[in-house]
Amino acid sequence: MTGRETSNLEYKEEISNTFLKTVSAFANYETGKIIFGVNDEGQTVGLKGDLDQLCLNIENKINDSIKPAPDYRIKIDEKKKVIEVQIFEGDYKPYVYKNKAYKRADAATVEVERLEYNRLVLEGTNTDYEELAADTQELSFKILEGELKSVLGISELNEDIMKTMDLYSDKKGYNKAAELLADRNECPGVDIVRFGNSIDEFLDRENIENVSIIEQYHKAISIYRKYYQYEVIEGSQRRKVEKLPEKAFREALANSIVHRVWDVKVPIRIAMDKDKIEIISPGGLPVGISKEEYLKGQVSILRNPILGNVFFRLNYIERFGTGVKRINQSYEKSVIKPEFSFYENSLSVTLPLLSLDIGMLDEAEQSVYLALEKEMAHTRETIEKRTNLNKSKVIRVLNRLIEMKMVEKTGVGRGIKYRLL
Repeated sequence: MTGRETSNLEYKEEISNTFLKTVSAFANYETGKIIFGVNDEGQTVGLKGDLDQLCLNIENKINDSIKPAPDYRIKIDEKKKVIEVQIFEGDYKPYVYKNKAYKRADAATVEVERLEYNRLVLEGTNTDYEELAADTQELSFKILEGELKSVLGISELNEDIMKTMDLYSDKKGYNKAAELLADRNECPGVDIVRFGNSIDEFLDRENIENVSIIEQYHKAISIYRKYYQYEVIEGSQRRKVEKLPEKAFREALANSIVHRVWDVKVPIRIAMDKDKIEIISPGGLPVGISKEEYLKGQVSILRNPILGNVFFRLNYIERFGTGVKRINQSYEKSVIKPEFSFYENSLSVTLPLLSLDIGMLDEAEQSVYLALEKEMAHTRETIEKRTNLNKSKVIRVLNRLIEMKMVEKTGVGRGIKYRLL
C-alpha cells in the first residue's frame, strides 16, 4: 500500500496517454510525481514487460506530446516493478497536451479555462497583467498628480515620472497599472454594503467604480469614518474614538487593492456590520507563498508590483509585507482578533470591533456595564437594583456609556430600555 493520490501525486496502473494531461498540470503549476504500476487505491500491482522499454515509451510520449518539452526525471524500482516519473514545474508556460493546458484539482486533472490559460501565458513570458498595454491611451491623471504633489512634492506629473514609476513606455504607451490609476477607467472597483440586523437589511450601499483606485481607496476610508468613528467631549477637549482601528482598515483595504487579481472583472467587496467589517478581495494567495508565510509576514510577494510601488510611494502600504502584522498590532489590547480566510479564488479579512477593556471604566461605569446584556434590553429600574446605585447616578453613567457607543437606548417614555452594543 502506497497511500492515496494527492494534488502532486498520481497513480497509473498501466501506461496510456491519459497521464500526459497530468504531465501538463505538474509542469504548469507544481512539481509532482506519477507512479506507474500502482492502482487507484494505492496498491502496488507492478508493470508487465521490460521496464527499460517501458521507460523509453514514457519518454517518447512526453517528448512528442508535451510542448514545450518539460523537465522530468525517471526512476525504476526493479523489485516492485514500478516506474516513478517526477515532473518539475517549468519556466516556459503554458505546457500543453494537444493544444490544451491542464491543472490539478485535488487528486484530479482538469483542463484550465481561458482566463487561467492567459495567466499561464503571462507567467511563461515573465509578464504581469498590470504590464500589459492599457485598453485605451486616452487617460488623465489629475488624482494621481495631486497625490504625488502632496506626498513627494513634484511640480507636475510628466512622462518621465510616469516612466520612472513603470506606468508608461515608449513601446506600449500606458499599461494596465496606469489605467487603474487614471481618473476614469472601465475597471472593477469597491462595492460597500452596510447591513442592519441581518444580511437582508441594507442600510447603505455604494459601488465605487470606473474611477482611479486612489479615489476608491480614499472614498472607502471616508465611509469607514462615517460609521466607525465618533468624537466625545471631555471637558473642553474633543477626542476621536475608533470603534474599529482605522490603521487596520487602511492596511486591509490597501492590501486588497494591491494584491487582488485584476483580470477578473468583479469588485472588492466590503461588508460593514454592527460588530465587524469584512473585506473580500478577488484572487487567492499569490503563487509561491503559503498561508503561514502570509500570516507571519515571512515572505512578501506582490501580485501587482507596479501598483505596489505606487502605493508605497504614497505611503499607503509598507514595502516589506508588514500589512498583516500591522493589522494584528492594531488589536493588541483587544480580546477579539482579526480573522484571515483563504480560498482558491479570494481572500477575506474580518476586522472586529475593538472589544472592551472594562478596566478603562470607573467603578460605577463597570458596574452598570456588567449589569447590561446584548441580547436583552433592561429598564433603568432593573439596572438600579442590579447595581445598588441611585437613580441620578445610573442616568449619568448610562448617558456616558451611550456617548461612548457602548450602550444603546431603545423605546420612548415608560418603555425606555438599555442594552449593550
